[in-house]
Amino acid sequence: MPRERGEKVVATNRKARHDYTIEDTYEAGLVLTGTEVKSLRAGRASLVDGYGYIDGGEAWLDAVHIPEFNQGSWNNHPPRRKRKMLLHKAQILKIHNKVKEGGYTLVPLRLYFSDGKAKVELAVAKGKREYDKRQTLRERQDKREADRAMGTQRNLGD
Repeated sequence: MPRERGEKVVATNRKARHDYTIEDTYEAGLVLTGTEVKSLRAGRASLVDGYGYIDGGEAWLDAVHIPEFNQGSWNNHPPRRKRKMLLHKAQILKIHNKVKEGGYTLVPLRLYFSDGKAKVELAVAKGKREYDKRQTLRERQDKREADRAMGTQRNLGD
């Protein structure tokens, strides 16, 4: 059987980019049970309430919902258990110092398979205030309107 190649995205956290200003991103491996992997391969997961934290020099991912595997038996996993993340010690220290500094949090952006291994993309992020969110939406809408106006001008000139 040939080995898997490339990337297969299982879940993304689109709300995170709206609620947070992303500072740094990291790729981390996940320690999973067999039924969790099978459920992820079926494309079932939710990162909406998920967050990461550092405890005792280890990185943990909590509140990420991976539903139980349909064909799983008595050894099925709990859907919202905390899962260990695999990062280098230097990365863990860097993240820990940034989060300890205050105002920063560890947010999962996407869950995917890279060459057959489950990975999570983490972001060290700072929460946005309500007016920052409105300003970002306004800028995006203004850019869209400007692009639309430029597109109609080009079509009239042709």
